[in-house]
Amino acid sequence: MTHDPKTARLLPALATRLSDAWQRPVTISDIEPVSMGASKAIWRFTATSPGHDPVRLVLRADPPEAPKPERMALEAAVLTAAHAQGAPVPGVVVAGADDGIGSPHVIMECVVGETLPQRILRDPAVRADPATLARELGAAIATVHRIPREAAGLPEVDDVADFEVQYRKGAPSPAMELGWRWLRENPPARHGAVVVHGDFRHGNIIVHEGHLAALLDWELAHIGDPLEDLGWVSTKAWRFGGAAPVGGFGEVADLLDGYAGVAGWRPAELDVLWWSVYGSIRWGIMCRRQAARHLEGDEQSLELALIGRRFAENEFDVLVALGLAEPHAADAGARSSAAEGAGTMFGAPTVTDILDAIVDERAESTVYSDRLLRSALNVVRRELVDGRRHEDDLAAALQRAGYRTEADLADAIRAGEPVTDAMVDAVRAGVEGRLLVWNPKYLGYPAPSEAFRVSGPSGSERVLD
Repeated sequence: MTHDPKTARLLPALATRLSDAWQRPVTISDIEPVSMGASKAIWRFTATSPGHDPVRLVLRADPPEAPKPERMALEAAVLTAAHAQGAPVPGVVVAGADDGIGSPHVIMECVVGETLPQRILRDPAVRADPATLARELGAAIATVHRIPREAAGLPEVDDVADFEVQYRKGAPSPAMELGWRWLRENPPARHGAVVVHGDFRHGNIIVHEGHLAALLDWELAHIGDPLEDLGWVSTKAWRFGGAAPVGGFGEVADLLDGYAGVAGWRPAELDVLWWSVYGSIRWGIMCRRQAARHLEGDEQSLELALIGRRFAENEFDVLVALGLAEPHAADAGARSSAAEGAGTMFGAPTVTDILDAIVDERAESTVYSDRLLRSALNVVRRELVDGRRHEDDLAAALQRAGYRTEADLADAIRAGEPVTDAMVDAVRAGVEGRLLVWNPKYLGYPAPSEAFRVSGPSGSERVLD
């Protein structure tokens, strides 16, 4: 098998690392990259030594250009503590700051199963018995919350306060201001601080034959409120088009049944709802933060740049959760035609015709970089064709509400001004216009059931009594 230079360099480094750890000769084979993302790089491989069965392992490493040795050491420590507590996590084989691997890393057991949410949601075993998987998620996270605080050495974090500080550094969003205002006016019960996973969702769980096999990616683990994890897995972004609140497949009642069976107490569903509304705000801020890494020149990446546009998805999710918007099918807009350019000095084909041709040429490709480029070009085309119309619609809605800009509207909401129907219309105009350019299909993703939405009178009274 031919390996790229980075993967080929790992073969002797891994062999040496494991030979030292196990005190016996080790050879490495069947190495394959699983993820080469900006946050972490992951490889699967087989380690073989004389007289022992081959072992399938996983290497998780920081990018060499962005090492975080202290954070990786904490990640290894909390994984070890979770394993000792009986949580479903891969066992840590060895961890280090470099040791020839090239960056801070953890080598752990490989757990068989599926991580891709779309495949998990299509799994016949999950579809046949979603309640069981939801209960297993609840039980697993309750086990994590029982880890002794001192065993992991994690910092205590006020997640909500920290993310609001991050949000205030960026441009204000009227939709997010409505969310922050609702959170302030409807505080949940507070619970004692525990070890929380911090990123408990699809992508960070392994499911095998309809059952939870492992919790992954402990990069955001900290000491905090236990409801953080339960609300995060119930946040709309992690449903991937599914209607059910927990991961698009399960109900909150089943999640809490599993949690209570291990924890010995049952959180209130309304408190989980509060944390899921906060989860939409949190993920929006994280999208902005990731895009900033590209925009500020720290890390050139089309993927990071595009993630910034996902902020609009979270704005919409906040409005849906607060009863101020409803999912609906959206027309992405007809394709441009050569006639559009007939009256310009450039004639046909128009810029949008050229973009369409590039997109069509990559339509059948399954290569991730091609899919990423296709998404980017579609965003550019939709903004070229319809962007001015959406801007005009927003300007008209703002004028009817009595504001000049979205920033002015956001400031008014934050200041506590009564929210009128015209203000809500203006908020929706901005959010839906951005989504029609970024991802029109997102507007049609189903809302959570009425049992898992903010109750109250219709209109703005759902936000402000």
